[in-house]
Amino acid sequence: MKNIVLLGFMGTGKTAIGKRVAEKLEMEYLDIDNLIELEAKIPISEIFSLFGEEHFRDLESKIAKTVSKYENKVIATGGGIVLRKENMDNLRQGGVLICLTARPEVILERTQKEHHRPLLEVDYPLVTIKELLAYRAPFYAQADYSLDTSDLTIEQVAEKVIALFKESK
Repeated sequence: MKNIVLLGFMGTGKTAIGKRVAEKLEMEYLDIDNLIELEAKIPISEIFSLFGEEHFRDLESKIAKTVSKYENKVIATGGGIVLRKENMDNLRQGGVLICLTARPEVILERTQKEHHRPLLEVDYPLVTIKELLAYRAPFYAQADYSLDTSDLTIEQVAEKVIALFKESK
């Protein structure tokens, strides 16, 4: 069976939704960011500060290539995985790509208490969120489906993801 691959900006619900969908469908849940941390043996924020974003993206591509060969998984990706075409190509081979979205203000609200978001450790995070969303919009648009999570519960989004996955077969 194909994988369900959840794409989207940080704070759109990829982790929470991914875990819920995996539970409901009795599939294994994988988080690419967690796999990167396991491989690197340090948190992503340290990868960014010690080695830079490019090194992080290289690790991300390596893990994406590996997990794209799996079957019957729910895979949550990092928000920037879409920036490399090779990642999208690999993930699409064995999966249905569903992009979760949310309004910038909702993203800020969901992420402002977290301190493991290196791209948001800036003076004006809402401005950064809007800029990154605008830049990444054409990349996110390459997903098979898009789903706005702004005004939905985890359960509602999970049900919609499952419906889209079943529709894709």
